[in-house]
Amino acid sequence: MFATRSNILAAALIAATLLSSCESKQHKGSNTVTVNQHPAGNAADRLAQAGLDKSPMDMAYFPAEYPKLKMAHPNAEPPIARVIFSRPQKGGRTIFGEVVKYGTTWRMGANEATEIEFFKDVTIDGKTVPKGRYVIYAIPWENEWTIILNNDLYTWGLKIDSTKDAFKFNVPIARTNFPFEVFTMEFVPADKGMQLVMAWDSVRALLPIKY
Repeated sequence: MFATRSNILAAALIAATLLSSCESKQHKGSNTVTVNQHPAGNAADRLAQAGLDKSPMDMAYFPAEYPKLKMAHPNAEPPIARVIFSRPQKGGRTIFGEVVKYGTTWRMGANEATEIEFFKDVTIDGKTVPKGRYVIYAIPWENEWTIILNNDLYTWGLKIDSTKDAFKFNVPIARTNFPFEVFTMEFVPADKGMQLVMAWDSVRALLPIKY
């Protein structure tokens, strides 16, 4: 019995010694011990966070939340419109007039070109816009925006081919009482149709759409 206990104690001491040698490192000529805290997991977390897109992609439908509507009613009619865009952040900057210069093209978002799709013919500013998918971008001015629909699909937002512009509309802008931290696009109901709301910082523009 005594021999067995001695063997167990000796094995425990050897294991503790091996563990200590793996977990720490004695610096030669000093009493400093560096403990290995296995930071690999934290480093991986940092890398994952660094790789997250700061301008995530979003999608808005009219009617709002159409996919949920279709789940509840499988035979529901198709939506009227959908917009796919990325959402850059204000981050303490003055957007219009500084980050986005007046009189210059702006992709209305970030990353890939923003796209709008109409699932039926619509009317904007008295012009018939056939159903289909378009790139949508803008030229902001101090008191209005020029909204442009373009046929150069599936492109990067800063590489828009203006020779493929299909429609242009001028819309007034309004100043808001509070800033929108992230760029926002959404459809809201309106008389005889809907409006596409585009807002960022303290500026909001509305594009009336009839169908």
